[in-house]
Amino acid sequence: MGSVPGKATQSEEGRSAPLRIGLVYDLLGSLPPDPDAPPDADAEFEPLQTVEALEAAIREIGARPVRLGSARDLLGPVAAGDLAVDAVWNIAESSGSRNREAWAPVLLEMAGIPTLGSDPLTLSLTLDKAWAKDVVAAAGVRVPDQRSWRPEDLDRALESDGLPGPYPLFVKPRWEGTAKGIQPGSKVADEAALRREVTRIARDYDQPALVEPFLPGAEYTVAVIGTPPRCLPVLQRALERESGIGLHALERHAPPGGHEHETPGALDPELEATLAAQALRAFEALACLDFARVDFRLDADGTPHFLEINPLPTFAPDGSFGVHAELLGVPLARLLGDVLREGLIRLGVLPAEAKA
Repeated sequence: MGSVPGKATQSEEGRSAPLRIGLVYDLLGSLPPDPDAPPDADAEFEPLQTVEALEAAIREIGARPVRLGSARDLLGPVAAGDLAVDAVWNIAESSGSRNREAWAPVLLEMAGIPTLGSDPLTLSLTLDKAWAKDVVAAAGVRVPDQRSWRPEDLDRALESDGLPGPYPLFVKPRWEGTAKGIQPGSKVADEAALRREVTRIARDYDQPALVEPFLPGAEYTVAVIGTPPRCLPVLQRALERESGIGLHALERHAPPGGHEHETPGALDPELEATLAAQALRAFEALACLDFARVDFRLDADGTPHFLEINPLPTFAPDGSFGVHAELLGVPLARLLGDVLREGLIRLGVLPAEAKA
């Protein structure tokens, strides 16, 4: 069994062997074939390059990476008590329920293995976009109005609750990430399209559809890292020109030649400060730890609205952290190594003086 908080630092003082940092992840192509699964069932899984980027970050701080595999791969070693690692960096999204992102951290918590990132409760809560918005709204961050509907609810709900706003509306799965379930038709202009999309979400993803106003402004993402938490520079996301949907959400639906896109926002210092402050408030309200990515969209008046938070963001070299490393003029391994080092200090695996 691995080290427990409070003991790793002491053992580190008197040994020459490097720390062993386990990696828990899901690789693209590892999901068993299922003819009934939607085409984007593995959208949250990572390419091998992401695992290699984390391994480089672990080596950057003088530690040794150990590939542990997926949450399911942990079952045997945890039961046998032979996970010989000092800490784990978990990025496994898993598949199958709205608690799936918590599977690996729960097992590691039971085994007494210090684990980077947010705890299991936060991971489950944040995957449920409706509940996450309720918590963030209570903390004073503006969120879009929302409804959570299944097809059988629609007649009663439309009569009693009404729409969350005027058309166009946006329809997506309630507890998915990485734009799963989003397609060009997710932006709906009338009741017939609304019913079609709510039915599709329930059929293909076995969960309620989240229905919100479609906000017409620019879209931004804010990476939060560290203890105490701090924001990296705000990034604007490209939008598909015709629909205004985030380009990243339509990658699987690109026509020949790709989508035309635009970045319509102007990121002035005042807006960036507002987005950073709201991202930190959301991060702290949801008890996130070590790292997360927070997404916002502006309404017609330029007011930001919280869309979602992802406490298991991708660390792929071509993702937002790769962009941040380029903007900061440092190798990705160094940026992620700093994130890792701070997390290990928070966990007590490294002493406070190890901070870069």
